[in-house]
Amino acid sequence: MDMILDSINSPADIKQLDISGLRALCGEIREYIVECCSENPGHLASSLGSVELIVGLHYVYDTPSDKLVFDVGHQAYAHKILTGRKDAFKKNRMADGLSGFPNRDESPYDAFGAGHASTSISAALGLAKAARLSGSNEKVVAMIGDGAMTGGLALEGLNNAGDSKDDILVLLNDNEMAIDGNRGALHSYLLNFTTDPAYNKLKNHVWNKLGSSRFRSWVQRTVRKTKAGLVNKSGGDLFEAFGFRYFGPIDGNDIEEVVRTLRRLKDIKGPKLLHTCTVKGKGYEPAEADPTTWHAPGRFEPATGKRLSGPYKADRYQDVFGEVLMELARKDPKVVGITPAMATGSGMTAFAEEFPDRFFDVGIAEEHAVTFAAGLAAGGMKPYCCIYSTFAQRAYDEIIHDVALQHLPVILCFDRAGLVGEDGATHQGVFDLAAMRSIPNTVIAAPKDEKELKDLLYKGLEIKDGPYIIRYPRGLGEGSAWRGIPADMVEIGKSERLLEGSEVAVLALGPVAHRALEAAMRLEKETGKRPSVYNVRFLKPFDLHMMEEISAFKAIITVEDGALMGGLFSEVSEYVSSHGLKSIVKGLGVPDKFISQAPVREQRELCGLDADSIYSSILKLLKNN
Repeated sequence: MDMILDSINSPADIKQLDISGLRALCGEIREYIVECCSENPGHLASSLGSVELIVGLHYVYDTPSDKLVFDVGHQAYAHKILTGRKDAFKKNRMADGLSGFPNRDESPYDAFGAGHASTSISAALGLAKAARLSGSNEKVVAMIGDGAMTGGLALEGLNNAGDSKDDILVLLNDNEMAIDGNRGALHSYLLNFTTDPAYNKLKNHVWNKLGSSRFRSWVQRTVRKTKAGLVNKSGGDLFEAFGFRYFGPIDGNDIEEVVRTLRRLKDIKGPKLLHTCTVKGKGYEPAEADPTTWHAPGRFEPATGKRLSGPYKADRYQDVFGEVLMELARKDPKVVGITPAMATGSGMTAFAEEFPDRFFDVGIAEEHAVTFAAGLAAGGMKPYCCIYSTFAQRAYDEIIHDVALQHLPVILCFDRAGLVGEDGATHQGVFDLAAMRSIPNTVIAAPKDEKELKDLLYKGLEIKDGPYIIRYPRGLGEGSAWRGIPADMVEIGKSERLLEGSEVAVLALGPVAHRALEAAMRLEKETGKRPSVYNVRFLKPFDLHMMEEISAFKAIITVEDGALMGGLFSEVSEYVSSHGLKSIVKGLGVPDKFISQAPVREQRELCGLDADSIYSSILKLLKNN
């Protein structure tokens, strides 16, 4: 049986289809996404829910001349498949394959890159403004969903776009709101009436005749209030207040309704917002039943939905964090947990169930999360605020101004720190060490394993000043025992010597300490030379006693799962230079470039952070000195 998808190589190809053909195409795209993601894991549920919206947009608009800007880019898989990347999608998120997100370097159809949330409206407004200034007639659509509308940047974009009067359509992909309550005869009548071309032609004619008089302003305010009153249950009054004309909600998984509505909206001028309701995981029963798990499920059997994760040899860092946080909350009623829409990913779902009054999911709003935590600390609470490292970048000002400057004891837990693998350049958590190191009053810690993460979390109970940052990687730990073992109250700013040696000192920050120790022990076995190895543990305050111990060493190697510029390598180099030491300093870490998607193992090898690379670096230093 011939598949429609086999004949689709660009959006131009789908314009020959009728509605029944589009409906069949949507089903085939879903099957293809499920098939590919079952073997090559990715973000599944969000992309399944947005298929009709993306097909409809490419059917009605003339891409790439018209610009589609995606928010939370993991909903864009159908977009990639329709825009000449169908075969390449089999290598989505793989090394030398497609990025998991829209990428301007990848395709002219990707008008703007997207990996972090809430950026689409601002970017689309910029594109719309550029089109107007250059005399172009291109259309611009911002497709936003998966909670991204809660981000402050999205609201800033709405505010500016609504006031600008530029021609822009914001398509809200709402996959959490029920559709039934907003449907019916009156709703359908209002939608058809307000999108009707004749109505809009008459409406514009009336406004033009009224001119810019105070009477016109009064009439427009009255009409907006009346319309808002009719649609306020859908949130329309909010968007009308921002200066947008609000349409919807419509069933975003009904391709016929999507196409009909987009056609009517295409030629309406000014800022518009179309509210669509979709089902996350649409068309694949396991994903519809549990969209949170199937947001990024890993490998699975397409026919049964059975997930194929193997038995873990160690606990995940996020689970250590979640369980220890519950221990702390049981001990201290002032402990609270905060996350910006990452409860499951950060291991806080059990905490939320046991301590519902002390758990706060603030939505995709990292800046708010940090300042909210600062307010809690100012009120006497002990906030543990968990943010993925790559998203914590967005709260940099709040960490400085609202936490550090005010000496507030906020414990900031940066999950997914360091190299993150297949999520690629947009999600690498490699900039936190350099970014945070220059902030006064700040403690920056990186545990070498699960037990040390527990120790550092317990230390948070004693913190009187802040911020206190604990950064730890994505995925499995090193297999160290930690459950049922009392926490060691580590000394702030104190490193740990793992191996005593001579000539070369290896200073490692975080779990790379295990790779450094492995390399050093191999070196001793093969050459008889034994370097000293330190688990630095605290980037700030830095252990000056450790530096005194190795001040006579010929060479020092720093190893860090972060940017070389500004992190541990910079810290050690500055010390050596300012103290007049003769030691050669070699830095191993993330170079000054963005690291693309690949398995973490390959990314470590690229950056020289695997045991073999560390071994080679030590050996080379010994030979040259």
